[in-house]
Amino acid sequence: MDEQRTVQRNLALQRQWYGEPMGDRVRRLVVALDVSQAQLADTLGISAPMLSQVMSGRRAKIGNPSVLARLVMLERRVLSPAVSSGDPSAIAQVLDDVREANPTVSRGELPDPLAELRAVATPEELRAAAALLTARFPELSALLRRAAEPD
Repeated sequence: MDEQRTVQRNLALQRQWYGEPMGDRVRRLVVALDVSQAQLADTLGISAPMLSQVMSGRRAKIGNPSVLARLVMLERRVLSPAVSSGDPSAIAQVLDDVREANPTVSRGELPDPLAELRAVATPEELRAAAALLTARFPELSALLRRAAEPD
């Protein structure tokens, strides 16, 4: 597989696993925290080259769950008023806190898209929506059909 196809495949996997390409998520943090990519990598506990590979799609995933959990922690903390206002001391404190954290991500902490769909629609509604979307959006249609089925 040539490099361009590998990158496209990896970016598609990132959308599936993380909701969007990791490069987009990381760039938002770099801008919001006014740090370099290397500084962010240090905070996350990953090497700068590895972070670069994930961002560019040369690598599909972050293999260490603690690194991913720190990324999520930063994404949440960047929304605090002090950090979002650009307060350098608040940003430095958040970076230090996250760098020192030893978080984990368990399946229970991640949203379950099927459960969320089931919470807002009946199985009949999900099947009807799936039927409407089959021709243009087959993957989305399949997800709706899966949500319509009992666990």
